[in-house]
Amino acid sequence: QVQLVESGGGLVQAGGSLRLSCAVSGRILSSLAMGWLRQAPGKEREFVAAIDWSSSITYYSDSVKGRFTISRDNAKNTVYLQMNSLKPEDTAVYYCATDGRNYALPVQRVSQFLYWGQGTQVTVSS
Repeated sequence: QVQLVESGGGLVQAGGSLRLSCAVSGRILSSLAMGWLRQAPGKEREFVAAIDWSSSITYYSDSVKGRFTISRDNAKNTVYLQMNSLKPEDTAVYYCATDGRNYALPVQRVSQFLYWGQGTQVTVSS
């Protein structure tokens, strides 16, 4: 079983930056592809970014491409989401998640993620 704990959310003005962290335990992070997803009020949960176990492959949604960067530090069992040039429409609860498969390509469909953190709130003011 894998446990995920997000941190780093908060209130930021439009144009600002935040870095989210996801601490992973219960499984060896180095074998897992990881993802970040978000859910805005009144909207469905959506894919944001994903990274494979070796950091060789990353995927981003069109809405964050060029502004957000996903990365990982396997030695620290932590995955990050660097968010720059934040917009009010980025306001959401951000979740760290994984499908739990070893040495697999990252997934992007929300339904494919099986293990989730509790989420961290990001609020971008205009």
